Amino acid sequence: MIILRNLTKAFPGAAKPAVDGINLAVSRGEFLVLIGPSGCGKTTTLSMINRLEEPTSGDIEVDGANIRSLDPVGLRRQIGFVFQDVGLFPHLSAGDNAGITLKLLRRPLAEISERTTEVLEQVRLPAGEYRNRYPSMLSGGQRQRVGVARALAAKPSIMLMDEPFGALDPLVRDELASDYRAIHDTLGLTTVLVTHDMTEAFLLADRIAVMREGRVVQVASPRELIASPVDDFVQSMIESPRKRARALADLVRGAP
Repeated sequence: MIILRNLTKAFPGAAKPAVDGINLAVSRGEFLVLIGPSGCGKTTTLSMINRLEEPTSGDIEVDGANIRSLDPVGLRRQIGFVFQDVGLFPHLSAGDNAGITLKLLRRPLAEISERTTEVLEQVRLPAGEYRNRYPSMLSGGQRQRVGVARALAAKPSIMLMDEPFGALDPLVRDELASDYRAIHDTLGLTTVLVTHDMTEAFLLADRIAVMREGRVVQVASPRELIASPVDDFVQSMIESPRKRARALADLVRGAP
């Protein structure tokens, strides 16, 4: 569904490329997580898939088409994108925010209303209760749910998600992440999610692509990654959730 070939992005004045020769394929229906430390190129990679950033070299194919041959605006309207900073329009209601892409696509008003109701229900914000609320009247988790609804409204086959749950408190974060994984499975989406949280990656991903200094150093399922880390860097990333799990297990057992 998504193919990255020798993908490189070098920003003017930077000492080295932000993304350095990535080769990666994402299967249709797959949930792929990009993970790595800050500055490793995760968000830049994600942004090149829908042409928010243009590659310095290399190619990207989406559903068989080289995206250089596609209109950038048309491409973006067919790919859902969810940001950490939700970016809702404060002067628009939740319903109008969720339906903004459909309005830009000049869909009939009746269709926009019907689809807005559907996507708000999908993210567990009943339209009768939340459609007319403004962002200032919503919690952080509810605003992020509206952001997901907005990304789903045009029925994209691909969803790109950049740290979408990072700013939420832990309980809301876990609930929303689980809800989105269920939406992904139900709708048969292809999802690429950026995170720096390995626990989140383990719990959500079909495969994890570990990035370091602009390169992908290992791609594997969570079980394969845990069993066979390719180097000490990947091992150190895996060890963090292991330590947390052991500490929690000790606490549950009543150990000092």
